[in-house]
Amino acid sequence: MKEKNEELRATTVVNRTKGGAEHGHPSEPPARTWPVPFAAGVNQLLFDGLTVLQHRGQDAAGIVTSDRGRLHLRKDNGLVRDVFQQHHMEELRGNVGLGHVRYPTAGSSSCAEAQPLYTNYPHGICVAHNGNLTNTDALYNRMTSSQRHVNTDSDSELLLNLFAETLTQQEQNSDNRIDSVFATCREVMHDVKGGYATVYYINGVGLVGFRDPHGIRPLVFGCRSNDPEDTRKKWTTDMIKDTATQLDYALSSESVAIDTLGFHLVRDVRPGEAIFVDMISGNCHVRQCVENATPAPCIFEYVYFARPDSIMDGVSVYESRLKMGELLAEKIKRVHPIHGIDVVIPIPDTSRTSALQAAYYLGCPFREGFIKNRYIARTFIMPGQATRKKSVRLKLNTIKSEFAGRNVLLVDDSIVRGTTANEIVQMARDAGARQVFFCSAAPPIRYPNIYGIDIPTREELIAYEREEEEIASKIGCDWVVYQDLEDLETSVKAVASREYPLTGENQKTGLH
Repeated sequence: MKEKNEELRATTVVNRTKGGAEHGHPSEPPARTWPVPFAAGVNQLLFDGLTVLQHRGQDAAGIVTSDRGRLHLRKDNGLVRDVFQQHHMEELRGNVGLGHVRYPTAGSSSCAEAQPLYTNYPHGICVAHNGNLTNTDALYNRMTSSQRHVNTDSDSELLLNLFAETLTQQEQNSDNRIDSVFATCREVMHDVKGGYATVYYINGVGLVGFRDPHGIRPLVFGCRSNDPEDTRKKWTTDMIKDTATQLDYALSSESVAIDTLGFHLVRDVRPGEAIFVDMISGNCHVRQCVENATPAPCIFEYVYFARPDSIMDGVSVYESRLKMGELLAEKIKRVHPIHGIDVVIPIPDTSRTSALQAAYYLGCPFREGFIKNRYIARTFIMPGQATRKKSVRLKLNTIKSEFAGRNVLLVDDSIVRGTTANEIVQMARDAGARQVFFCSAAPPIRYPNIYGIDIPTREELIAYEREEEEIASKIGCDWVVYQDLEDLETSVKAVASREYPLTGENQKTGLH
């Protein structure tokens, strides 16, 4: 069974989402006493969190909240601002929830595969998932043999059913709620192959989040106190464990959502680690479920996917992109010592940081030559090659005076299919550029990414079985320069915090 989509998400004990075209009440409230809420009105927090993560996917959005055992779900295809109207927000009651924005990496864009996804047994469980699983056939056969119904081709639904099935077994073998949850996480991580970061809401029990043993997809967590005296406090995992203060918790794909919602960023969830926020006690539990995990985060997060104001695995995305621009300029000077560049122009928006630094080290003026229509979706994330090509000229327009009669260096974060690059080079020539040079802050992409980025086949990749001269000819520029892989890795590791495993001594680490 083939995985159909990648989901990208923001979560908190105050929020969490995942989307598809549904709106309703997945479960009835059981007859029991529910714990005192951590906080009120999680719906607005989830909405705001998804809005700042909208860059990660524009295909669908969804939110599920819980109010005394009743789950309220709204999900549909479209942007966050379009999926959630005032009457939807009013019905998303509760103090805990999940939020999700999605783009499809393969197959269907059906709203049935939008997240959060839900299963009613045990407890009622919802999931928000970011990444791709690589052993979906084996998981599908296992779930169907356990008489669990899998209704879509989404690997996220498999992940949900596997978690639910494993939790059922663990609860039968143990009366300890916390041990059962972590044993479930351990078993799921053992059985699932691929790159994933996922958060579950177990109705009436709590929130659970974990990353795969290589930490390929990102996940961070934060907390906040409602005590004014704690506003400047920098919470750590040990402080959370020992405090008597009641805290709200949040998990997200990027730290920018934690910051925007007014939470304090505690740290990244480590590879193979799980976090359980217990709704019964209000405590947060952290446990390493996979020993000897080897960090290998996806380097494309730093190149393109993440917002520059995010911090991932102790690395400032902004600072890593500055370093990419510096090392890219050094390579240009080595390969083309008499380059003749008159002006450096970025392809908005992601490459702007690298282009600014490249211009500085090349000693050339930095200019904005393309103006972006911000109401058009990111072309890399748009489904379908024809749609991407058409959208480039709708998204960008040139300031002709910056191109006329000049030798122009265009800087982009990457060249994947070459569709966008070809259109942009032609736009520069149409604006009067004498020569057009093109450089990429990422190395040539010659092989698919099977862990959650939309690069499904080699034949779609312009760099596959092509050298730089042929690529330059294909996209229509005078020459093209790519970042070296070693320099890209250096760009990330050089600015990493010494507290994180990317730079830790005697650790087998890498960037995927």
